[in-house]
Amino acid sequence: MRPFNIYPTVFLLFLLNLIMAQETAEGNYYGEAFTISDGIQQNGSVFNQLAVTDTIMTQVKDEIREVCQAKGCWMNVALDSGDEVFVRFKDYGFFVPKDAASKTVFMNGLAFLEEMSVEDQKHYAKDSGASEEEIAQITEPARILRFEADGVLIKD
Repeated sequence: MRPFNIYPTVFLLFLLNLIMAQETAEGNYYGEAFTISDGIQQNGSVFNQLAVTDTIMTQVKDEIREVCQAKGCWMNVALDSGDEVFVRFKDYGFFVPKDAASKTVFMNGLAFLEEMSVEDQKHYAKDSGASEEEIAQITEPARILRFEADGVLIKD
């Protein structure tokens, strides 16, 4: 029995990521490329009109505050309103660079509100590098502004 060689798998994942990150004059697309609409939300006001059961297809532009340091599989985006939106990527189908914090991002997808369990909050806090003390302080569900992006454009 031959031992499993991980190098071909890593190489294929690298190639897939290169294909999904389309270079443009504006920046890099991850996931599906999209046309930026004239009515893009720049202040997070789309979330003001949502109840927990609502979803709305929209585009949002703002600054990336934090990216998952394990894989780049989620990010927090600061809104002009002072709030923060938690962003995941549709069907776990793409990731963003782990060093994308502080860059401008355009996102296309679904905006919604979610009540996040204590367990999920602790999981994401651990992914972001929070200390054990910070994680222990999470004791109640939180109402979270959420976005499921099918595509993002990160400006360089």
